[in-house]
Amino acid sequence: MKVRIGAAASEAEASAIATAMAEHVGGSVSVFVGDATEPAAEAAPTDGRERGSNGAGSGGSAGSGNGVSAPSAPAPDDLGPTEREERLREEIAEILEGGPEKYKEQLPEEDKLFVRDRIDLWFGGEGNDLLFEDGRFAEFDADDQLPADGLITGAATFEDRDVHFMANDYTVKRGSMAAKGVEKFLRMQQRALKTGQPVLYLMDSSGGRIDQQTGFFANREGIGKYYYNHSMLSGRVPQICVLYGPCIAGAAYTPVFADFTIMVEGMSAMAIASPRMVQMVTGEDISMQDLGGASVHASESGSADLVARDEEHARELVSQLITYLPNNSDEQPPRTAGGPPAKSPAGIDSIIPQEPNRGYDMVDLIDRVVDEGSFFELRPDYGKEIITAYARIDGRPVGIVANQPAHRAGAIFPDAAEKAAEFIWKSDAFNVPILYLCDTPGFMAGSQVEKDAILEKGKKFIYATSSATVPKQTVVVRKAYGAGIYAMGGPAYDPESVIGLPSGEIAIMGPEAAINAVYARKLSEIEDEDERAEMEAELREEYREDIDIHRMASEVVIDEIVPPSELRTELANRFAFYEGIEKELPSKKHGTIL
Repeated sequence: MKVRIGAAASEAEASAIATAMAEHVGGSVSVFVGDATEPAAEAAPTDGRERGSNGAGSGGSAGSGNGVSAPSAPAPDDLGPTEREERLREEIAEILEGGPEKYKEQLPEEDKLFVRDRIDLWFGGEGNDLLFEDGRFAEFDADDQLPADGLITGAATFEDRDVHFMANDYTVKRGSMAAKGVEKFLRMQQRALKTGQPVLYLMDSSGGRIDQQTGFFANREGIGKYYYNHSMLSGRVPQICVLYGPCIAGAAYTPVFADFTIMVEGMSAMAIASPRMVQMVTGEDISMQDLGGASVHASESGSADLVARDEEHARELVSQLITYLPNNSDEQPPRTAGGPPAKSPAGIDSIIPQEPNRGYDMVDLIDRVVDEGSFFELRPDYGKEIITAYARIDGRPVGIVANQPAHRAGAIFPDAAEKAAEFIWKSDAFNVPILYLCDTPGFMAGSQVEKDAILEKGKKFIYATSSATVPKQTVVVRKAYGAGIYAMGGPAYDPESVIGLPSGEIAIMGPEAAINAVYARKLSEIEDEDERAEMEAELREEYREDIDIHRMASEVVIDEIVPPSELRTELANRFAFYEGIEKELPSKKHGTIL
């Protein structure tokens, strides 16, 4: 450091100033008197320590006249946390321990993680981080041990995506919900509406705390507001729920209000009432798993989209699912670099039988169209005659609705119609284009399906297809009979394209049924069996010529017939071309069908 002092100063004064300044700044000091070019005095710290230099020590000068002016170095910062902060940290550590130890000891018996360990599983590691938690001190002053009131809410980074989350602490009153926890839950949902970020519900709750119901049950901002908020969030941000235990009564509505629900085999269950309550009301003696376990909701009710083997698998499924979804309805789904299909498209035509009534697995065709490893099926065990899945074609997410001839000949039953309608509705809400792969004899007929509401659920299927504004591509793979072609995005339903494969047929009904309906009397009048069979075969061939895909293309009912081995390229080009297309629905409050 260089310091310049007044010309009247003596060498002794210069020396004293140099020594004092060196000790003060912790570095070498040169003192110049007046306009002198050589220092009158120089000094260094007596302990030999150099704390570095500042601007003046780098060649500049400080001070003028008879006084001394130089910047002062900051005092060393030896401050640290006080006992007050240490007490707070101890309080937080106690909260993080959860409920009574005896309940934590029971968790391994049920193969489930303590909620804080579960949060570490979800939000630990690269691309994941627990950002902050809200309401940790809820019920801090309670007489009972209720850390965080048994409900954890906050924000996190999950697979490089910002998300809101909630998680029940099963060690606190079996994850039951009460006033403070309910308030935290509601705040989390309301904040998600503001941020437009996805919500993860990690549910493990026995329902509301009955002995405290006056504090949260029917209040304007009570537990009932959960489902109002779910409804407001619906179609705005993806809501994904994972069940880790029995969710009863009010707690069971969150999974069914969520867009996607994952249950864990042998661990999860949900029901409107507990087995004990069911027995009281109906006299039925039933276990929790038989009442509302994963297999029940995956194959019979359709309320579970996926079933996981264990907690780690549940997280893995959600990490895959979220890659097909945007953060909210204003954004487009994330794209990837894409890649080739698992199997060559050249084999597509060989997969499809020439006979319209022979079965085959539609997944074999899909594997030759979509990017390898991208096929992600939802509700695989419910309404098996229709496949609903997400996948990618050249890196672009698409929602697939495909008839499955390997089950029920691809005929559409009520459960499959409902499944398809809900999948289309969700995909459209989150801007995922839809690919229809049509090979169906149409909606199933019969007394039982009428009782099961085939007309009502078929109507919803057709309505969802009609109302979807995302880009839609329809492929007539083989059969497109009856109202099946309507539900499956046929020409009248505003698809961007209807493509036919050479195996395709479009008709009110199949040849056998049509000949029987139109010519039954005429054929019955032919006494000779061989002659009758020959006539029937001729009529059938004439009918098939009339419904053949080439006739449909000739009449411009469909847009194009493509060689099956070129189907993937054709679809990739068409989805790319129509990306971002804008379609509007008529001005109205909303439809009345769903």
